[in-house]
Amino acid sequence: MDVNEQITKVTWKIEVLSDVHSKSMDVNGQVTKVTWRIENFSTIQDKKLCSENFTVDGNKWRFIIYPKGDAVDHLSIYLGVADSSTLPAGWIRYAHFGLAVIDQFDRELSITEVTTHVFNVNADNWGFPSFLPLTELRNPERGYLVNDACLVEAYVFTDRSIGFISHELIVKTDSDKLKTKESDCVKAAMDNQRTTSTKAVEITNPSPTPPYCQIMPTEEDMNTFFTSLESKLWSFNTIFSREGAKEALAKVEKALNMTPVNFYDSGKLSPLKHAFKILASFDCSSTTLTMEQKKELLAMEESLKELADRAAKALQDKNFLTEKESIKLTITHKLDRNVIRYKEVESEVKQVEKKLAALHVQVEEAQKERENMLAERKEIFKSSKEMKMELEALEKQWAEYEAMAKVAEEEESIVLAEWGRIKDFISSIKGKI
Repeated sequence: MDVNEQITKVTWKIEVLSDVHSKSMDVNGQVTKVTWRIENFSTIQDKKLCSENFTVDGNKWRFIIYPKGDAVDHLSIYLGVADSSTLPAGWIRYAHFGLAVIDQFDRELSITEVTTHVFNVNADNWGFPSFLPLTELRNPERGYLVNDACLVEAYVFTDRSIGFISHELIVKTDSDKLKTKESDCVKAAMDNQRTTSTKAVEITNPSPTPPYCQIMPTEEDMNTFFTSLESKLWSFNTIFSREGAKEALAKVEKALNMTPVNFYDSGKLSPLKHAFKILASFDCSSTTLTMEQKKELLAMEESLKELADRAAKALQDKNFLTEKESIKLTITHKLDRNVIRYKEVESEVKQVEKKLAALHVQVEEAQKERENMLAERKEIFKSSKEMKMELEALEKQWAEYEAMAKVAEEEESIVLAEWGRIKDFISSIKGKI
């Protein structure tokens, strides 16, 4: 029980939304929706709340919420990799996700944010520190806190090739058309008693998943099936026409005209894989490719994927230094302001002390003013000392950050050179197709 002796009710629910339509890709898919309802929200004293872990495509995730803001006057919400500390070195995890605070009076007025992020060891949490102003959250005319209950939702999709999630999808998910197996895939933990430990809310383990939820094919099952099917289809030695080979070559050239990072973000590796196989299998008596050229074509598929991954990692490492520079600049500006204010207060204190010596009648009032200013000076000293320590710690690692950025720039140059080589090679065989 917390300091206000309030009992926190938590309702935890996971749904699979099917028939979610992507207008840009003209395909349907599935999105995992997670709902976290937190009651007695305004009485929460903990700085940070972490949700129960939930699984999407075999990977563990969790909510992270700062009820009073993550160093800002806003509600802060993030999506995090729940098992990042146990993952192998160099791990990467992609997610297209949306977060929402639901307006319980009018769902269409809910606050939503949608983003895409590649999570890794340096960025295992991602989201929105300034999601919703606290004044707006507590506004009784809005429906974000109803009976002191806050309703937060996350929508997670991990397929790189398609972006389903939008504000429209989030506010329309209550329609029966999108719900599947909702009532039987619910995790609920009600009336759990909060303690003053670091874990804000204890949620009881969910009951076993109903049988018909378990018979859904796993991601591994589907990948194994289609990999086997693809191998069988290629074993038929299909003969492709010259038009088909030209179309495949055009797809490869279009991909190579992208930068490696843009290719990584586009998610177009699967259709490109098919195009490379067509080129390697194409056979015309007057323009037959050599065996070495066919082998290199098939190897390029994996090479492009590796180069794109390396380029994305290099860009992320460069951006990491930029983030640290921003933090350093912010701290430096705050310290500059504190130094100026410290000197101002120091001067003000001396003036007040002179008044105390000359004006005995106003001693009591002047003494109170002096005490207040001395307290302010002490607070400035305390905060400046803490920020100075933080700045010194940052500077100790600065060489490491710069080295990382330098390695990233070299890696980017290598990738671009190799990318250009492949592009030149494709151009050289274009006349043979």
